[in-house]
Amino acid sequence: MARRRAGTPATVALQLARRWLAASEAFVRGAGSALATHRRWSAAAAGLVVLGLALSLFRTDGTSPEPLTYPADAATVAMEFAQPLPVAAGAADAVEALEHPQTDELDAAREWTFVEVRPGQTLERIFRDLGLSARLLHQVVNHDAQTRGLARIRPGDIFGFELDSDGDFLAMRADLDDESWLIVERDDQGLTTRIEYRDLETRVVEASGIISSSLFNAAKNAGLNDGMTMRLASIFGWDIDFALDIRSGDRFALIYEEVWRDGDYLRDGAILAARFVNQGETFEAIRFDTGDGPDYFAPDGRPMRQAFLRAPLNFTRVTSDFNPRRFHPITRQIRPHNGIDWGAPTGTPVWAAGDGRVIRSAFNNVNGHYIFIQHGNNIVTRYLHLSRRDVRQGDRVRQGQTIGAVGMTGLATGPHLHYEFLVNGVHRNPRTVELPRAEPLPDELMEDFRRAGAPLLAQLDSVQGPTVLLAQRTEADCEDDDSC
Repeated sequence: MARRRAGTPATVALQLARRWLAASEAFVRGAGSALATHRRWSAAAAGLVVLGLALSLFRTDGTSPEPLTYPADAATVAMEFAQPLPVAAGAADAVEALEHPQTDELDAAREWTFVEVRPGQTLERIFRDLGLSARLLHQVVNHDAQTRGLARIRPGDIFGFELDSDGDFLAMRADLDDESWLIVERDDQGLTTRIEYRDLETRVVEASGIISSSLFNAAKNAGLNDGMTMRLASIFGWDIDFALDIRSGDRFALIYEEVWRDGDYLRDGAILAARFVNQGETFEAIRFDTGDGPDYFAPDGRPMRQAFLRAPLNFTRVTSDFNPRRFHPITRQIRPHNGIDWGAPTGTPVWAAGDGRVIRSAFNNVNGHYIFIQHGNNIVTRYLHLSRRDVRQGDRVRQGQTIGAVGMTGLATGPHLHYEFLVNGVHRNPRTVELPRAEPLPDELMEDFRRAGAPLLAQLDSVQGPTVLLAQRTEADCEDDDSC
């Protein structure tokens, strides 16, 4: 192609300007989409490209430049020039974090500043102590539904903050629940949030004990906390009255899970199997999922959960037992006491003893706040002297549902629940009445249940020892033994 001699300096300058503008427009149109995703270095890349274009217009031989050609994909030019520029010391991790926000290795490499919440401390005070603004706090807390929960902090909560070399906010980490963190990050678009899941480890452990003074003391000596002890008692609560039936020499053993996180104990998990020997009688329970959620079953497939709770609350003591000729402490008269008075602090939750329908929920001067529940066609339970009622007449209730709370309304000398159990209109002793038994597992599930339960029962034997089994007696044994 023939070359034209350059004209006057003014003409050359005008030509150069026109070519420079045309090249710049083509570059911007072609590379704009690529540069938009890399704004940190977009200005530097554009500057380098334009400088190259301008220099290419001048030749050392004094001739005018050859026509410029561009690749079909102008974004390729931008990407060749688009290399990250050096960043300030301490900020390199922040740049990489924004480009790879989902990598666990990245979060492990962050330089977190951890803050443990002290009593009386607020999130606003924590931000202020770190030199972060109240405006930023407002943006973080109001970013979405998950971050709004950050405002509800408690002593002992731990927050992690990542700040750059100038002390500016880069990221924040908080416990969302036992299994995950909530990460709040800042990028060029503003704040973003994500959930990072944590690895939990489940360990199967064993415990056993012999009762000498109380179940709680024996359980504590076996390494169990009060919560686990209550769960153990609740499994056998339909068969054993843990306030009145426990004796010195009773034994227990259980296999349960512990949940660990980052090498530290986090919390107790589920009880997988348990055995309790009460006054020579052995009760065993195995955790099994029938498809509707796990529950506990005896080795013969009978549910441990019976149709009725033996006691519809966590009580302290029996203040007055079932007595057809009881002397009333207020009226000073001999009259039947057709139920049991369970002493407990005011406000203690009272549960429905079984599934049913509320047929009365009212107040009078004798019963105070009271609730009557109809169960099936022939059983009614009554709950008197409540401090409050949480259900109304006509409501359907489920076994274990809170229906009210212990109080001392009506004719009562102290906080307690008066509980009655009526069968076909006749009062029965709630402690001794034979409760309806639940249906056992269906035949199609029994094989799976036995397969799951056999190794757990064998493990209980190894934990508690075979001598415990000698305490178990059968009805056949008692037929030939007058001492039963």
